Amino acid sequence: MAVDVYFNFNGNCREAVEFYADVFNTGAPHIMTFAEAPPNPEYKLPDEAKDLVMHARINIKGSNVMFSDVFPGMPYVQGNNITLAFISDDLEEVKSVFHKLKDGGKVNMELQETFWSKCYGSVKDKFGTEWQVSHDSGENAM
Repeated sequence: MAVDVYFNFNGNCREAVEFYADVFNTGAPHIMTFAEAPPNPEYKLPDEAKDLVMHARINIKGSNVMFSDVFPGMPYVQGNNITLAFISDDLEEVKSVFHKLKDGGKVNMELQETFWSKCYGSVKDKFGTEWQVSHDSGENAM
């Protein structure tokens, strides 16, 4: 699988993804809000997060481009709002890549199971590049 680009926005993600879908004629994007994610009984979703985009994706000439709003209270710096997403159907490869990227870097989220992946983590490598590493079993179509 390829390395994908992941954009973060500060509350205007829906507008941005719809704009890029129009620019690149990709068709209507599937957009998932934070309110549409499975609820966590240990954490009440704040009202200001409910309509924000948790995940959207379009395909531009064979390249997946993914989008999300930052969660309320999380830092956002325009210009530094892009991460790279390494996605593989090989679980051992996902683990290996994550552990190599974290050497000398900073783990933002340890590898763990999420509702969209059996193994997902995020890390800033020693060069300051933000990465999302995820196992894709082919079960989810997000």
